[in-house]
Amino acid sequence: MLKQTLQSISQQSCDLQTIEVIVVSQTPEIQKQTLLDNPSLNLRVYIRPENNTISALRNYGVTQAQGQFLAFLDADIWLSKNWTLQMMAELTTNSNRIISSAKQICHDDAPPLEKIRTSLSNAEIDTDVAFLPGRNLFLTQTSFDKIGGFPEHLITCEDYFFTDQAAKLGKLYYTSAATYVHLGEDKAYKAMFDKEIWRGQSNLQSISGRNIPFREWPSFIAPPAILLLFSISLLLLVLGQLSLALVAFLVAALPIFVYSLRLYALADKKIKFIHIVKFYVYYFPARAIGTVLGLFKSIGVKTH
Repeated sequence: MLKQTLQSISQQSCDLQTIEVIVVSQTPEIQKQTLLDNPSLNLRVYIRPENNTISALRNYGVTQAQGQFLAFLDADIWLSKNWTLQMMAELTTNSNRIISSAKQICHDDAPPLEKIRTSLSNAEIDTDVAFLPGRNLFLTQTSFDKIGGFPEHLITCEDYFFTDQAAKLGKLYYTSAATYVHLGEDKAYKAMFDKEIWRGQSNLQSISGRNIPFREWPSFIAPPAILLLFSISLLLLVLGQLSLALVAFLVAALPIFVYSLRLYALADKKIKFIHIVKFYVYYFPARAIGTVLGLFKSIGVKTH
């Protein structure tokens, strides 16, 4: 997928000589691979210690960059050919903008889970937003310095923290004028469950030291509340308290139903409702488990 990411960069509709591509990895074997056969791309690879966080890797990459603009990409992104030029245009045409980012798309034959993830990413399009995922971010070097870089103390949620800090200095703009495909998007529920446990481990750390707007509270409260209520329901069922067990179950199911209805509308009813419900049945418990485990230990994963 990294090779595909680099291939999409090599096909950008701009002068490739103006682009420097910096790959920061924790896998020494990557240097033995032919990452790109196109010699026109200015590519450099750096290997960093395994204990570095994603933020530390990105911050290190910036220290090696010489350009006026910075583009942060995950290693599993396929960019539309106009991505570079469009990101620059979106950023420079409005002086209030600090970061621009492109719309996520997926193929028509993508599995339901990938379509769900894509729909969630596109909840707000062609507008200023409160948060941007770190899969593709475009900004100036000056803005990066003002933001203070990525938070190296966080294992996950670093993009949320970074763009939250950026939003205090300018607008975050999410455009459909350029697009990307997340090649490594979740496609199977079991893999998604494991990744959400990993993603949830920095939930509490990510809110430390900043004011939490009301719109964010449901995302922190709902997962542990739902898991707790489902656990209580199961316990009451074992104890023979059928009525109370049913009440606890229905209360736990209510936010899942509400979130599912919202996403069903966001997806223009193009995704079957049952698939969306299944997504949240996996998602909320996994986030809760990750949040709890994150209090006691760091959870590793090969991809994010």
